[in-house]
Amino acid sequence: MRASRLVSLLLMLQARERMTAQELADALEVSVRTVYRDVESLSAAGVPVYGEPGHEGGYRLLGGYRTRLTGLNIAEADALFLTGHPAAAAQLGLAAASTTAQLKVEASLPSELRDRAARVIDRLYFDLPPWYAEAEEVPHLALIADATWNQCTLRIRYLRWAEPREITRTVQPHGLVLKAGHWYLVACEDRSFRTYRVARMLNVDVLPDRFERAEGFDLASHWNGYLDHFERRRNEGTAVLRLSRRGVERLPHLLGPTMAVAAQRSATKPDRAGWIEVTLPIESIDAAIPELLKLGGDAEVVAPADLRAEMIRALRAMSRIYTDDASSASRTTV
Repeated sequence: MRASRLVSLLLMLQARERMTAQELADALEVSVRTVYRDVESLSAAGVPVYGEPGHEGGYRLLGGYRTRLTGLNIAEADALFLTGHPAAAAQLGLAAASTTAQLKVEASLPSELRDRAARVIDRLYFDLPPWYAEAEEVPHLALIADATWNQCTLRIRYLRWAEPREITRTVQPHGLVLKAGHWYLVACEDRSFRTYRVARMLNVDVLPDRFERAEGFDLASHWNGYLDHFERRRNEGTAVLRLSRRGVERLPHLLGPTMAVAAQRSATKPDRAGWIEVTLPIESIDAAIPELLKLGGDAEVVAPADLRAEMIRALRAMSRIYTDDASSASRTTV
């Protein structure tokens, strides 16, 4: 661990020319005292590192010195494409390798390209999880990832929505997908591919037997096809709505871009008041009610009749609660 830290410190100084002890400590997640000791160790090993006092001071390498430790090892090569996603790298158990890989790539660049890379790092940050959602616990993710890299069979105990809730499967992991902050395993079972949410795995065992990946399997293509199938299967019903001009404008923000596209494709010509009629996909009546209520008075359900009736019941129930009667307000006053 210390040897890896010394290499990282050396590569940081080579890539960034000057860093203070505090900056090095923050980057390496150690104390300033540890940085002092590490610098002394590098100096004792013959690395020409020296410190400059003062406000503009810090540690530097003697001009022209460049280390040859810029080749990537196996772990760093695996983590190379995660250098812009530190949270994902940490969940996969590749945080240290990802950081070192980035430093080695920076150190191997000429100074002008290092400056451009530094500007990109300073100006771009990827925050993958959605708003107002806590990060999922994925304690088995690193183990699953290692089995995926090495094509090892897994035995998983999985908690699903349908009965029986708890199942055990032996699968061949073909890929991992990070979607909106959630990790999914795409695995082959009995020659068919299934998708498992990693956070719902109760237990994972790596089996000794290895497998050959399915010929021609492409993770990105498979995932996009899975999403398309999922959307079609999930939204098997339809609802006919009347939307005001404001409802049309708010639709993509409240119900998502998929609904906006469906509305655009099915829209009738506006009436005199500017209202249009659209047909939207819905999962079920129960699922549609809370979604359509987001549109408020800018939408009217025309069909199906059951959905319209349930919307009327929901609105009447809300009307009984939200009344202008002063006595009602007084009943809620403590």
